[in-house]
Amino acid sequence: MPFITTSLKVSNRFRSLYLLSLLLLTGLSSCTDECETTITYTVQEPILMKRSELAQAVKSEPAHALSTTGKIYTQDGYIFINEPYQGIHVIDNSDPKTPKNIAFISIPGNVDIAIRDHFLFADAGPDLLTLNISDPTQAVLINHHYNLFSPTTATSGSPEPSLTDMVTIGYNTRIVTQERACDDSDTRGGWVDDSAWGNFNNSAAPASSPVGGTTGLAGSMARFAINRQHLYAINSFSMRVVDISNPAAPQPGNVVSMAGGIETIFPYHDKLFIGTNSGMLIYDIEQAATPTYLGRYSHMTLCDPVVVSGDYAYVTLRSNQNGSCGGTANQLDVVDISNPSLPVLRKTFPMQSPYGLGIDANTLFVCEGSYGLKVFNAENPLTVGNHQLAYFKDIDMFDVIPLGNTLLAVGTDGLYQFDYTDPKNIKYLSRIPVNKAN
Repeated sequence: MPFITTSLKVSNRFRSLYLLSLLLLTGLSSCTDECETTITYTVQEPILMKRSELAQAVKSEPAHALSTTGKIYTQDGYIFINEPYQGIHVIDNSDPKTPKNIAFISIPGNVDIAIRDHFLFADAGPDLLTLNISDPTQAVLINHHYNLFSPTTATSGSPEPSLTDMVTIGYNTRIVTQERACDDSDTRGGWVDDSAWGNFNNSAAPASSPVGGTTGLAGSMARFAINRQHLYAINSFSMRVVDISNPAAPQPGNVVSMAGGIETIFPYHDKLFIGTNSGMLIYDIEQAATPTYLGRYSHMTLCDPVVVSGDYAYVTLRSNQNGSCGGTANQLDVVDISNPSLPVLRKTFPMQSPYGLGIDANTLFVCEGSYGLKVFNAENPLTVGNHQLAYFKDIDMFDVIPLGNTLLAVGTDGLYQFDYTDPKNIKYLSRIPVNKAN
């Protein structure tokens, strides 16, 4: 929903006529009120592209400097960083001390990816693309599935474009100021469903062992997840299941309807943990094509990624200044999921502005946005917030992927890597900066 600010101007005119003989006893008056309101709000207007042009625009290009960092993913020594609505940076990370930006895959409208073997699945607005990345510097589009996901845009007074002809590849922000009568309650203006992006708008899932393929790792802000032969993709109100047993020709499956506010997805063994702005949902995917609802942990309305290890889920809850997350709390919740049908909040620890997080064995990483990156000893989940091991204050972090000994950390000023072989003595390895001039 748009962020709306209002200012109110009210003028009143009173006229009275008094009978002199009854001045102290009676008064007759007439009153009319005129009221108007000035409404100011932002509108997210979709940028449209013909599908024929989209297909031609999907291609590998020479490396681009990082401009705006989005979702992060890794597989087989490569790091893939989304440039929101533009495409994917490809980083050769064979040596974490000297990562190399080697290519850019142009995908208009892209915000989420997942990889199985050498097939990359990417959204492009409501469409699902499949690319062969046997050579990540020469990605080849091999499948384009129209409207696999629900359309994600709507603007006041503007109908959706023909879904067969056009696709939304991004948004322009416009500030609108209007004069309205006080009794006009429609202050919505335009709006954009953030189902493709949200507020970062994903921790490494020690994902269930994929069968017959190698699956990469996403951060905790992901909206795509792969488990064995299926891809699970969420938007604000539902989850789409896609059969990728033949990755070159994905087959759309069930759509699981959910309450609104769906934000992130985290696969763990035979379950999916879904972060929403009002809680965490747990689904069983033992029958992979038909996810089954198990339970829910509810909380106040706040932004909410989640990661899982053993019998505990770690959930960060965040408010923010523009109000899109709701609430005023900033905290880390530790939830007992030993009975996934009845998750129970066990502990809450205060945070400053937590975003993505990651868990590796007994080490928990929490991104605090502009407040930096915190590292905790999670040997005892119920006291994790009391055992801070490290705090990097001078970086702006919103998501991480722990990889055994190396931490990938992405934020507004670039991609960082740290060696956490000794969590009490974490060492800086490298950084690929964002080009502030872009």
